[in-house]
Amino acid sequence: MLMEGKRGVVIGVANKRSIAYGIARQCAAEGATIAYTYLNERFKEKVTSLAKELGSELVYELDVTKPEQIRALKESLQKDMGKIDFIVHSIAYAPKEGLDGRFCDITKDAFSLSMEISVYSLIEITQVLKPLLNEESSILTLSYYGGVKYIPHYNLMGVAKAALEMTVRYMAEDLGKDKIRVNAISAGPIKTLAASGIGDFSLMLKWNEAHAPLKKNVSIDEVGKSGMYLLSDLSSAVTGEIHYVDCGFNIMGMPSIETVDGKVQIKQMRK
Repeated sequence: MLMEGKRGVVIGVANKRSIAYGIARQCAAEGATIAYTYLNERFKEKVTSLAKELGSELVYELDVTKPEQIRALKESLQKDMGKIDFIVHSIAYAPKEGLDGRFCDITKDAFSLSMEISVYSLIEITQVLKPLLNEESSILTLSYYGGVKYIPHYNLMGVAKAALEMTVRYMAEDLGKDKIRVNAISAGPIKTLAASGIGDFSLMLKWNEAHAPLKKNVSIDEVGKSGMYLLSDLSSAVTGEIHYVDCGFNIMGMPSIETVDGKVQIKQMRK
């Protein structure tokens, strides 16, 4: 029971394939009391059901583009939980035009909206909820390798993730004085609702599986375990980190090769 007595909020669960759900499930299994948020009425019933499965009836509406809902979340958490020990920020968005076509053609409105939801929401949520955070609390967000290197069809989200990762580092320094840790997980590709908007995603999965050192794709449970570690006291000296959970894909500088009859060949992707 590594998180017994810990209380926190998980923002961004959409369904059982959500990375946020994997993190919440591992934390709940280790004894944490968790509140959840849903974006709008479309997701309310699903998130409420998932919360009940994980032993919680604490479910609140939150659209991060509406500051009044962030303030309302604080009031609800304070009333129902008092102080909290962790925040999971699993929110990202880019309009379709920000994922397709040429990056240079992205509009200012698309760019601004993506940065507001994917990056600034972490800052604003922290600003509002900080008075509720206990000492030695932990804040966790989610990134992806597309914020470090070019990934086809990731476009605007890659730029947003790059900004998010730097936000983690600057926030870690700021909040370290208050004994609050801030980290990010950079997970390998997973079939989530958000990933469905990325072109050729199935090819991305095959490529990652073929060329990651562990020769597989990461699962939601595996990311969840790493998330639980970063939210628990096991990682009490870890902050400002971008923790890769991608079966080692990020270390690779080129595809694996093999020699056949003295000729170098790139290993074929698995079907």
